[in-house]
Amino acid sequence: MPPRRPFILPDVLSPGLQVVFCGTAPGTRSAREGAYYAHPGNRFWRALFETGMTPRKLQPREFRDVLEFGIGLTDVAKHAFGSDADLSPAAFDAAALRRKLARYRPRIVAFTSKNAARAGLALGARDMAYGEQPVTLAHSRVFVLPSPSGQARGFWNIEPWRRLAECALSG
Repeated sequence: MPPRRPFILPDVLSPGLQVVFCGTAPGTRSAREGAYYAHPGNRFWRALFETGMTPRKLQPREFRDVLEFGIGLTDVAKHAFGSDADLSPAAFDAAALRRKLARYRPRIVAFTSKNAARAGLALGARDMAYGEQPVTLAHSRVFVLPSPSGQARGFWNIEPWRRLAECALSG
């Protein structure tokens, strides 16, 4: 078996987090800069601040600092990058995600798009609503959020992010 490529972005995980955000894979800009949600059009960092999950708007290069706020970061595809449409199904590793969540046991896993949720939950093409899901993943509550990517701007709605923040911050 050929050796696996290294992670494009490192996981930012520790035991006992309130919420772990899980995307599909780093975008091209994030891979190039070595930082989560690095494209200027991405709303991720602004949404964390606007919902009260962080006390200030972090810059993408500060992504490791989320641990201070009980937040973690990962992706379903750790060895690939690019837009969702360019990723092969083989790039996604739902089993590895489950193992990580079982090890670190965050209260909530929040998928940052429906595509990430389908890949992480291994659901295929099943449709789902935004918000909390009627399932758990490795003992974690599951939320599906509108993608913060600028490419998904037509689907953006901060309300599911606010509901997640209320749940996460209520401890």
